[in-house]
Parts: sequence; structure tokens; C-alpha cells
Amino acid sequence: MKKLMTMARQFRDEENGAAMVEYTILLGMITVAVIATIILVGNWVVGRWTTLQAALP
Repeated sequence: MKKLMTMARQFRDEENGAAMVEYTILLGMITVAVIATIILVGNWVVGRWTTLQAALP
């Protein structure tokens, strides 16, 4: 446990650790945006498909 705490402190004190945290946050934001886009496009496609189905006899 002590070794883990030492590694965590070293990670916190290094600038590379801060950059990694920033990139991780950026990656998370991009992931959320991509998932939201996929959901919105999926709903749009379902709406179009339903309209097309209703229009066919």
C-alpha cells in the first residue's frame, strides 16, 4: 500500500501526470460527444424509417 501511495505522489508531482490527466479529460469529453451524436443520428434514422414505413401501403 505504501508503494502505491508513493507512486501516486510521484505521478501527481510530475508534469507528465498533469498532461495525462488533461488528455484523459479531453478524451472523456470527446467520447461523450461521439456517443451523443450516435444516439441523435440513430433517433433521426428511426424517425425517417418509421415515416417511410407509414407511407408505404
